Amino acid sequence: MKVETIERIRRFSSDRDWGQYHTAPNIAKSICIEAAELLECYQWSDEANLEHVKEELADVIVYCQNMLDCLGLDVDEIVNSKMTKNEAKYPVEKARWSAAKYTEL
Repeated sequence: MKVETIERIRRFSSDRDWGQYHTAPNIAKSICIEAAELLECYQWSDEANLEHVKEELADVIVYCQNMLDCLGLDVDEIVNSKMTKNEAKYPVEKARWSAAKYTEL
């Protein structure tokens, strides 16, 4: 995400003095709620209104950035750490063309 976008998210919360509500448990709940709203876009069909999907996905991303800030985490660091683990669990030669869980490869 661009630095300007991250700063805009931070400024939005700061201008409203919402930091007091941005505890890890509260933000985690909000991420789940927004993710459920994203899923709801596809509740009765594999087709969805793209504008609605974009809005709900943006809500999830904003709350994820809030969680990163709350916990003092770096998105690149934690994503790359997880990708390293995923690459080890799902080697290309075993996982290609397979939806199996890593314990079943």
